[in-house]
Amino acid sequence: MNHHLLVANKELIRESEEISGEYVQLRGDNYYRISGFDQMSPFFMTVVSSTDQWLFLASNGGISAGRVNPETVLFPYYTDDKIMDNPDHTGSKTVIRLKAGKERFLWEPFSVRYGGMYRIRRNLYKNKAGNKVLFEESNLDLELTFRYEWTFSPKFGFVKLSEIENHTNETRTVEILDGIRNIIPWGVGNELQNIRSTLVDAYKKNELIKEAGLGIFALSSMIVDRAEPSEALKATTVWSKGLENCEYLLSNNQVEDFRYGLNPKSEEFIKAQQGAFYTCGIVDLSSDKVHHWITVAELAQSTARVIDLSHNLQHNPNLIKEVLEDIERGTSDLIQFVGLADGLQIGADELCTGRHFSNVLFNIMRGGLFPLQYALERDDLKKYIAIRNHKTFQKHWNFLSSLPERIQHQEFSSKVAQQDDADLSRICDEYLPLTFSRRHGDPSRPWNYFNIKVKDQSGNNIYDYEGNWRDIFQNWEALAYAYPEFIKPMISKFLNASTADGYNPYRIMKNGIDWETIEPDDPWSYIGYWGDHQIIYLQKLLEHAERHFPGMLHEMLHEESFVFARVPYEIKPFEDILENPYDTIDFNDDLNALITHRISELGTDGQYLWDSTDKLVYVTLSEKLLITLLTKLYNFVPDGGIWLNTQRPEWNDANNALVGNGLSMITLHYVRRFMVFVKDLFSKSTKEQLTVHQELTHLLSAVSEQFARATQKDILNPTERLEVVTALGKAGEAFRNAAYNGFKGEKTTMNSAKVVAFIDMALILIDKTLRDSQRKDGLYHAYNLLLKKDEGIEVGHLYEMLEGQVAALSSGILEPYEAHQLLDNLKSSSMFRPDQYSYMLYPNRELAPFIEKNTLSKDFVQKSKLLQAMLADGDHSVFESSKNGKVHFIGDLHNAEDLKTIIKKLKDTQYAPLAEKEERMVLDEFEAIFDHKSFTGRSGTFYGYEGLGSIYWHMVSKLLLAVQENLIRAEKQNADKRILGTLIDHYYEIRAGIGFNKTPDVYGAFPTDAYSHTPADEGAQQPGMTGQVKEDILNRWAELGLQVEKGQIVFNPFFFHKEELLEKEKEFNYIDARGDTRKSIIQKNEMAFTYCGVLIKYRFDENQFIEIEDQNRQNIRLDQLQIPANLSYDIFTRNGKIRSVTLCYPFS
Repeated sequence: MNHHLLVANKELIRESEEISGEYVQLRGDNYYRISGFDQMSPFFMTVVSSTDQWLFLASNGGISAGRVNPETVLFPYYTDDKIMDNPDHTGSKTVIRLKAGKERFLWEPFSVRYGGMYRIRRNLYKNKAGNKVLFEESNLDLELTFRYEWTFSPKFGFVKLSEIENHTNETRTVEILDGIRNIIPWGVGNELQNIRSTLVDAYKKNELIKEAGLGIFALSSMIVDRAEPSEALKATTVWSKGLENCEYLLSNNQVEDFRYGLNPKSEEFIKAQQGAFYTCGIVDLSSDKVHHWITVAELAQSTARVIDLSHNLQHNPNLIKEVLEDIERGTSDLIQFVGLADGLQIGADELCTGRHFSNVLFNIMRGGLFPLQYALERDDLKKYIAIRNHKTFQKHWNFLSSLPERIQHQEFSSKVAQQDDADLSRICDEYLPLTFSRRHGDPSRPWNYFNIKVKDQSGNNIYDYEGNWRDIFQNWEALAYAYPEFIKPMISKFLNASTADGYNPYRIMKNGIDWETIEPDDPWSYIGYWGDHQIIYLQKLLEHAERHFPGMLHEMLHEESFVFARVPYEIKPFEDILENPYDTIDFNDDLNALITHRISELGTDGQYLWDSTDKLVYVTLSEKLLITLLTKLYNFVPDGGIWLNTQRPEWNDANNALVGNGLSMITLHYVRRFMVFVKDLFSKSTKEQLTVHQELTHLLSAVSEQFARATQKDILNPTERLEVVTALGKAGEAFRNAAYNGFKGEKTTMNSAKVVAFIDMALILIDKTLRDSQRKDGLYHAYNLLLKKDEGIEVGHLYEMLEGQVAALSSGILEPYEAHQLLDNLKSSSMFRPDQYSYMLYPNRELAPFIEKNTLSKDFVQKSKLLQAMLADGDHSVFESSKNGKVHFIGDLHNAEDLKTIIKKLKDTQYAPLAEKEERMVLDEFEAIFDHKSFTGRSGTFYGYEGLGSIYWHMVSKLLLAVQENLIRAEKQNADKRILGTLIDHYYEIRAGIGFNKTPDVYGAFPTDAYSHTPADEGAQQPGMTGQVKEDILNRWAELGLQVEKGQIVFNPFFFHKEELLEKEKEFNYIDARGDTRKSIIQKNEMAFTYCGVLIKYRFDENQFIEIEDQNRQNIRLDQLQIPANLSYDIFTRNGKIRSVTLCYPFS
């Protein structure tokens, strides 16, 4: 069959180029190149700056860019689907006319307009630092290559670098129209552009200062509907240099003329049209030469700044050089940021070290970084304390003012302690000098609003952070490896933001907390508490603290230095929860108003819990830990898990329908890990007595009684299970009521041995429930269902989920051989996706076709007298028939509640007797068709994100983390070598499925970048700021064999790959413990990285030992592969006493 097609007399050319990826050197920088990227489906990218500039880019050229947040943009901030749907409308546009003899050829790089007219090759490049993306198209017929690159200049703005290359040995004349389009003037916010863009156009005026080649894009006035004047006194500017004797266009009006051979004339004023800025010029390209030019755009330019820019354009011959130098400064700053967080590594596996760089970059973008390491700035401390508590600030004004401009964290903490003020100590204990942080919002996550605050107008650091609770603490966990000393402030922030009823607010900010509210116009708004994040994130921080600073937590157990967040939610009484577990939290408007008033009067300390005497309620770490634990345990359902009854799901929020009747085995696994740790902490306490509120002792006794009761029987019947659940729930209710009122009871003491004994007893029941949750296929249940029956509570099961296996591996309950068996079973399960060599969140399944999914059974149709009567009467308020003879529910029904409403109405009609008699039968038929009892939420009804057929990469990396934890535990236990070997094999098999081990066409994007998920029929989606990066940072430390135990750094690289050692020497640029850039030559058979800013080198050697070089360049040799506590402390605290550590080891 002939597939050739002609357009006019030209045969369409369709050539397939092999897709490949590799690192290459280009323009003095290291780029990853995807060859043939146009053969892939378009994918989305995050391009990162070192400042408040942001840019999101599609591989087909679609773009959105701006500064700070989506309210200040160069190109519109749309959702990613719209950006990728409109690459020919927004962003870069280039049209080229080539003179070749008497002929003139038209070429429009990267456009589909003339697809198939030429033989072309396309490549896409992204540099390792992540702040440059370059598009390259080679026209094989015209023997020309065009390239353009998006990047940033912190000083000058958004930069598009363009070039054209002549591949012949002749001089050729090229006419070029090049620029950018759909430029947004300053003053157009996100909502205004998305909803009223046609109105916005009416206010646009595009002006040209021709002698400067400067385009000014402004509003004629601010767009308001109030009867008052509102001037628009800032503008977006665009200029270009490098094409001489140009005409300048401010709109798209003459682009088509250029395509048809006409010569455009400069436009000096365009009104009521979308802004564009094109430079039209002629270039004579010598043989094998490249011609470069530059386009620069900037936002929020005042009148004075526009005039100064015009002058600079006309009188500064070095302007292009200055822009290029500023771009490289921005690149260096970005590398500095990553280096400060130990993101720089060098080895033979460039993809591995490149992915680590990217992981650390995205981790600090979400969690923040410490630009001055452990140094604090006095002025920011003063601002912070003043916002938190006005009275405390005034009280300690003299002390704060006496501090030096910069002070080290340890010294500051010591000075604060000398002030002997609980409020000051608490506020300062949780101070974290973080910058560069933002919520993980982007056009693929439009529900998360981001703000990037890095520098103020004077160029000083802005210290700020903001993040969802379930996001920012996990990023801090990874950051704490580079800055262990800040682990205590991280824990303090966590605990002070948790509530007296044992939960946590939605969002964490530097100066306080935030919670969700119901917004009537937003169907996505809701209130509630998330579950599993609280236990496992706190657990990881506590473990980190205990490993690095043993004894610190023991001291905190007895210090009354923590407070409670006061969120205006109140959980309903137990009986109400049991009756309707979907509606369990009231929003207390009066309390919300009181909190708002307290904040205005006092500062954000008004968000915390105050007692009846108007004093903040202070508690110990002991009380915080016990409340966190007991809150989970009084929601425990024997044989089922932790009851999800606080209106929000867990990590996988697409399982939103599990809220209410869902029982989490996942959280129970994490609770077990938490209990084992807490038991050890309390058993080693230096003081026997713990100081806690009296109400907490009552709660512990009530929970203990019910757990003791439940452990007395191997199997609880539904009635007994309900009795236990009810007693636990009412104990929790009594405690909550006291907590909401600021704890009226006196504080008392509790023997730590009593807590240890309780945990020992509770673990018996919990371990039994966990063991019994193993399925016949060897996997573990992730979630169960609480089924209320007349006789009590039964437990139902759902299908298998990857989360359940990760939690089981993380809990510590499995022996090495059991972990190995579970991983074998997982590999053979239907969750494994061979095409990606990785795991879906749950087995894929096909949803019934539309015309089949709503068909009533023949048996029901024959039995239902109600159905027969209604159809005979032509009443289609419940049922309708089709011409194929089948019967269906009407299309207005969404769920059983809708059906109940209609049946209730029928009871007031002639169908009342039948409706009364058959109501249960009709509802059962509805359930038999749609199976809503197994409905887990969005996860079972959509195809992207956490939906059907999707791989969620964060969970895959959580699986990898859980495997390496079991692997390290097995090695420490001297497990059977065969078991250890299979665990190592499983680790690297799972790792092989992660992006950086894949080709671009399989991954669907740059393998160097993390992405959120991969749907069944698409490439990787949602770039960059995913929780996966945190897990992979931790996994990288494990691969390197760098561990911390009892305050000592231990090297045990027993599953590190020897192939990562260099094959030839290379220069390694890194950031040291003081934040300075250093260079070191890394030899053949070595690799290197930094840890806490100290250079660590791995060297192949037949013997194993450690060499430490101190600040005086004196060497210390250690024959044991662990660094003593005093030297490890020097590394943790970045005091500069240790220059480098070399591990010599017989890597295999």
